[in-house]
Amino acid sequence: MTEVEREGLIHDWNDTQVEPPHGIEFDDETLRDGLQSPSANDPDLDQKLELLHLMDKIGITTADVGLPGAGDRARDHIERLVIETGKLKLFPNVACRTVIGDIRPTVDLAQRTGIAPVVYTFIGSSPIRMYAEDWDIARLVELSREAVTFAVENGLEVSMVTEDTTRANPEHLKAIYGAAIQAGATRVTLCDTCGHATPSGVRALMRFVKTEIIAKENPDVRIDWHGHRDRGLGLINTITAMDEGAQRLHATALGLGERAGNTEMDLLLINLKLAGLIDNDLTSLSKYCQLAHEACGVPFPENYPVFGKDAFETGTGVHAAAVIKAFKKDDTWLANRVYSGVPADLVGLCQSIKVGPMSGRSNVCWVLERHNVEATDERVARVLERAKVSPRLMSDDEVVEAAGA
Repeated sequence: MTEVEREGLIHDWNDTQVEPPHGIEFDDETLRDGLQSPSANDPDLDQKLELLHLMDKIGITTADVGLPGAGDRARDHIERLVIETGKLKLFPNVACRTVIGDIRPTVDLAQRTGIAPVVYTFIGSSPIRMYAEDWDIARLVELSREAVTFAVENGLEVSMVTEDTTRANPEHLKAIYGAAIQAGATRVTLCDTCGHATPSGVRALMRFVKTEIIAKENPDVRIDWHGHRDRGLGLINTITAMDEGAQRLHATALGLGERAGNTEMDLLLINLKLAGLIDNDLTSLSKYCQLAHEACGVPFPENYPVFGKDAFETGTGVHAAAVIKAFKKDDTWLANRVYSGVPADLVGLCQSIKVGPMSGRSNVCWVLERHNVEATDERVARVLERAKVSPRLMSDDEVVEAAGA
């Protein structure tokens, strides 16, 4: 089948762009914000190093390797991870509170290793947070200016991070970001810390920051977007922020993170790849998800999109029949798309046909033939009789056993 013939098989109603409107970068927060998940374990160093290498393979631009202010173990791991990035294409960054005491260990780290991580210095910005903490905007502006100045004077690149940006007062954002940019910050990070925003809110915030802050302070300053999924909108909000001009998108493996978690890095990459906006090699993405699951000890739902056990598996007769017919045409491209919105081979996986209570003859024949068992009428009938009373999909061994082969 030619490329032209294939294009005619799917009418794409999606509004896709052949070329991205700007360079898209990815910041992986798995090893910092992701580990704030109440369910997550802090992986050992070897697991973190392996994750770092997988991030590099899937085209991650920068990785948050930790919070230096979190203690000796965190600092030891951070130093080893920073050194490891010297072998990779991705670059390290660290998260620091907007105080000189948090940034000083990063200055020392840069001097010891010869690698200066980007400092993402964060401070609360919403009125509700300021009220709870008894903060005033003048103090936040002063802290921001002092911290950024200290980092820049010591040779560190800085992104000014405002926590809870999506619920912050516009004038407060102008004051905090303005002070940081004037002190030398080259990036600003907009955070939907509580997962409050909707896509319309993301658009409004992005446009405000671009026109009322960046354009007036320094047009060369770049914008990061950091989203959470408390309302289930983390992924679409991140894509919306990208559409509005965010150059670096933050996310974590499997959406790990505090409360309901962060934007899912794996699903973000898949969607941008399918839209033709990135050309990253995603064949290691499944391994990245599996390692994050194992290292952090967090659930990996079987129906998780793309990478869950069920994602490319079917036992439904009509669906399976279409996939099987595609395979019998000796057309893997067709088999991976006829009943799937995500081609399995895009991420190094494949379609799987199973037998269960909603299966038909074609399912049984397919499984038996894969195990070199002749699919006689009698054997197929025996399997279907067993399958129709089964409360679940049968394993291949159970299918072969039921066939009496």
